Amino acid sequence: MLNKRQYSRYIKPLDPLKTDLEPFGRPRKQIKVILFDIYGTLFISGSGDISIAKKETKNNKDFEALLTKYHIKKKPKKIIKNFFEHIKNRHEELKKTGTDYPEVDIDMIWMEVLETVGISAAREFAVEYELIANPVYPMPHLKEMLAACRANNIRLGLISNAQFYTPYLFSWFLGKPPEETGFDEELTFYSYRLGHAKPSMLLYQFAAAKLKESGISPHSVLYVGNDMLNDIYPAQITGFQTALFAGDSRSLRLREDEERCEDIEPDMVITDLMQIVEFI
Repeated sequence: MLNKRQYSRYIKPLDPLKTDLEPFGRPRKQIKVILFDIYGTLFISGSGDISIAKKETKNNKDFEALLTKYHIKKKPKKIIKNFFEHIKNRHEELKKTGTDYPEVDIDMIWMEVLETVGISAAREFAVEYELIANPVYPMPHLKEMLAACRANNIRLGLISNAQFYTPYLFSWFLGKPPEETGFDEELTFYSYRLGHAKPSMLLYQFAAAKLKESGISPHSVLYVGNDMLNDIYPAQITGFQTALFAGDSRSLRLREDEERCEDIEPDMVITDLMQIVEFI
């Protein structure tokens, strides 16, 4: 397990930045299951999301120190350039096989880029780089909201763009892994495990199929996310009820110029996670 003490120097409190949206809407049917996005919804994301192909670190001194720690002698700019090139090339390879929105294994990418390290060191490096480039912290009232859902026997799941280190956020900040904080392992769908990233419909279809095995209709499911394209659009097509999380301007993605979102409107808008409790 990745130990929080190794990375504590990168973990600092963050506060959400207010948006202009106000809460509205109510569930159309009784909610039996709630599925969540992670970055920008359950956890504040300093860069707005986990979109590794678009993210660059602004903390150059921290990144230079990281390279020194791992005895990497290449120039920082060259490392970052190679990193993005490797991601781009891997995406192109996967698209040729028919994957609409490919996801990479970021530890394998770093092992290729750094060349001199094995998989264990590449994983440790990947975690430190991620925390430098994308600081994270729990959204206000995350723990209380999860406790209220458990008390009301609401099944919880995750559909999120993620990497191998993403589940550790729950252990680091909540003291327990996701499955011990109420999330059903059968309803947990991470992009890196499936090789597909949101807004691919595949993640949502897997979730709907798994719920169907339990006799749960999509209309009894609420999906909560901060991105109109990655979250609300595919969730609505799948038949889920939707709540746009508009609690942090860094991560709120309205996608007003996106054609696919022109006729899409969430069933609800929430600006604080505790507002979910009103629906259950």
